[in-house]
Amino acid sequence: MELKVVRVDIPEGCNIILGQTHFIKTAEDLYEIIATTVPHAKFGIAFTEASGPCLIRTEGNDKELTGICVRNLQEIGAGHVFCVVMKNAFPINVLNAIKNCPEVCRIFCATANPLEVIVACTGQGRGIAGVIDGDSPKGVETAEDKVHRKEFLRKIGYKL
Repeated sequence: MELKVVRVDIPEGCNIILGQTHFIKTAEDLYEIIATTVPHAKFGIAFTEASGPCLIRTEGNDKELTGICVRNLQEIGAGHVFCVVMKNAFPINVLNAIKNCPEVCRIFCATANPLEVIVACTGQGRGIAGVIDGDSPKGVETAEDKVHRKEFLRKIGYKL
């Protein structure tokens, strides 16, 4: 087995959700979830089949974001993986609905941070072994940091 690190493209102002799924209807189901949960969101979706024609299936309401999802999944090269890239929305807006989608097996990450995917390569194919989401911790939150965090959450409308 060989391990490979793939850097994932996340455009400025966007977030990504990367997960594992198991059925061809995933792209359509994820489209419906996002479109009905956050109607103003712009997003792209791609899903890699792991049998039959092994195609990358796509949906979305933004061609550029859909193309980024496709390129990310081409680089990762693993089957039964989905990628959602969204703007004008945060993963927190759709994550529970996506987790409740019957064919979704797991979420690897939901982030806007720099992202690397650790891919395991065998004779059969590739699979995601894990992700590296952002940077390592640099310290422990101070009282001043706590005030900043709370102000930020209120500024972006997630707390009163």
